[in-house]
Amino acid sequence: MSPAFGKQLPDNPPGAEDAMQSRKSWTAEPRREARRTWASPGHDSANACLKPLCTVKRLFLLLGVTGLLAGTAAGAWLLVKHLRKPQRDQGFTLLQEPDAMPVCSDGEEEDPVVRGAPSRVSFRINVASSLLEAQMEGHPGWLLVCHEHWSLSLGTLLCRQLGYLRMTHQKGVNLTDVKVNNTQEFVQVRPHQEGSLEDMWQVRSSCESGRIAALKCSECGLRRGAARVVGGADVPPGRWPWQVSVYHGSQHHCGGSVLAHEWIVTAAHCVHSYRRLQASAWLVFAGVITHGSIKQEAGVSVKKIIYHPLYNDNSLDYDIALLKLQVPLNFSDAVRAVCLPPAQQDLFQGTRCWVSGWGYTRPDQAQVTETLKEALVPLIGTKRCNSSCMYAGELTARMLCAGYLHGKIDACQGDSGGPLVCQDEAAWRLVGIVSWGQGCAEPNHPGVYTNVAQLLPWIHHVTEVSSASKGVSPATRRTDESQH
Repeated sequence: MSPAFGKQLPDNPPGAEDAMQSRKSWTAEPRREARRTWASPGHDSANACLKPLCTVKRLFLLLGVTGLLAGTAAGAWLLVKHLRKPQRDQGFTLLQEPDAMPVCSDGEEEDPVVRGAPSRVSFRINVASSLLEAQMEGHPGWLLVCHEHWSLSLGTLLCRQLGYLRMTHQKGVNLTDVKVNNTQEFVQVRPHQEGSLEDMWQVRSSCESGRIAALKCSECGLRRGAARVVGGADVPPGRWPWQVSVYHGSQHHCGGSVLAHEWIVTAAHCVHSYRRLQASAWLVFAGVITHGSIKQEAGVSVKKIIYHPLYNDNSLDYDIALLKLQVPLNFSDAVRAVCLPPAQQDLFQGTRCWVSGWGYTRPDQAQVTETLKEALVPLIGTKRCNSSCMYAGELTARMLCAGYLHGKIDACQGDSGGPLVCQDEAAWRLVGIVSWGQGCAEPNHPGVYTNVAQLLPWIHHVTEVSSASKGVSPATRRTDESQH
């Protein structure tokens, strides 16, 4: 992983050049010193009989010093390699040759990678009729929701619980217009709506108003049919319609995901180092597969950049930013929004998800790819990823791991900010945002992603109350470090 899953190490790691200079100095000096000793004036006859022995001694001395300094240089390189800060993930890597490094154990892990909020009541929207349905503890089957005491705010809250950014329509439907059997039960909002969402419902045998709730939320997570291809392959048009390319100037800088017509989500580290620039310096290109087909006039300018207020540029904790566009995107088969994770959904180790981007396809490659790539990666348990065998406690609750313990397939430079999506029976969900890692496709160092489920309240708050003010807000702690 490189700045998309970590930056690639230079050919000579930090400190290695100094160590090499030191080694040159110390191996040259003994040779000069020995030459002066054995060639001193007035000692020619004594030295002549010892020349063979001198040659052997000097050879052993040189070999010993050279070996000692070579070991010191290697130790310095390893120290720098393992103590450097997390690297941003900015691309994809597909390696064919297995690494000789032993792979960490791949045992069972019972804790979910993404943990949903526990609840005694869950909801769904009937796809065919848009009727809202609820399931409560102790009541098998799905219950229809009475329209009594309904409110617009309740509809918005339920859409968010289901992983949608906002509610678009709600209404009461007459029971006489719906076919229900005699055993159908209902739930109704308590008159005063006090307490949490799960505490405000009561089971009823009928609805006094004779109406039930129908609900529509913002469309997301859907795409037109496309044949599945293997990881690392080119992506057909419309396969990942929420994927965007975020440009700085005339070049691809990071990936991002469409949340709504006017909202893009990306990694904070992608834009934080440039926070002194006007937001309009950034362009978003949606619905593109190849960079060669991009025309600058097709890019949409960014109106406002909002970082998470707790973003840490050193640890990359809370690595998320929202971009509000100057002009809303026009949705089509090629441009659509991705869904957010449902509030109550658990995702476990081994769940297969997809990551996409224009990042490097080889660790030694020095430029992003022309065509959008994708890779299939499984989620990895956070306890395992935080073990001493992998990232040794560097992951926070706002991070998750996905990839392969043996390496080979990973994100790399150029993929940062892009989507990690997982599919459920309803839609594709944005589970992670490409954030950081160590190297590209290195064994025992899978990709690290921003855990979107942990940041849902902030996303909902910003997209709901964000004003039309210009510029970047809120600014976080200053740093002069570049993300490249």
